[in-house]
Amino acid sequence: MKNAYFLTGTDTGIGKTFITCALLERARQLGLTAAGLKPVAAGTDADGKNDDVENIRAASSLALPDRIINPYCFSAAVAPHIAAAEEGIDINFAIIAAACTTAAAQADLLIVEGVGGFRVPLGVDRDSADLAVMLGLPVILVVGMRLGCINHALLSAEAIMQHQLKIVGWVANRIDPAMARFDENLATLKSLLSAPLLGVVPFDPAANSAGASAYLDLPANLTL
Repeated sequence: MKNAYFLTGTDTGIGKTFITCALLERARQLGLTAAGLKPVAAGTDADGKNDDVENIRAASSLALPDRIINPYCFSAAVAPHIAAAEEGIDINFAIIAAACTTAAAQADLLIVEGVGGFRVPLGVDRDSADLAVMLGLPVILVVGMRLGCINHALLSAEAIMQHQLKIVGWVANRIDPAMARFDENLATLKSLLSAPLLGVVPFDPAANSAGASAYLDLPANLTL
């Protein structure tokens, strides 16, 4: 799949969807047809909608049906393998792959957002890493900038590379405005992560993805 990327993060709650939407917004500003997918999501509102999925849908310039944007959406806001088991559903990677292929054929840029961190279980014998490998996509890593982020980032990068996947870029997302020694932590990450830094997104609780897009670059290997 040309110009398609698997986006993962150092943990849950570190802004993967926010950065996914910001990258999609950045692509749109450059005149590209951009689409985002969230193949697996957990946690819905009274109308059966998931916030992450709806945000990605809004940031995309390509209108796609629900079965493509989000093949699996579970009601409970819990780990997806638990939610899937409770609903008696098996997460079928082939269905996800078909959705990605369909979207990639129509988009200049496709971002497939994972769930949680890189090794989140998606069944009894498979996890998010296995999905990334099956899709065979280069990886964008979102690092939630807070205490402990260096360890989380290095472990995530190590796991990604052990699965023979390439990290084409990483994003420093400042989720803790009170983080001590932010500049020093950022400098350490820049020296230890071999992938290029796509941007440093500042903390702003009122910010939207369009505003955050100004701080980001798209992967250098993107071709048209």
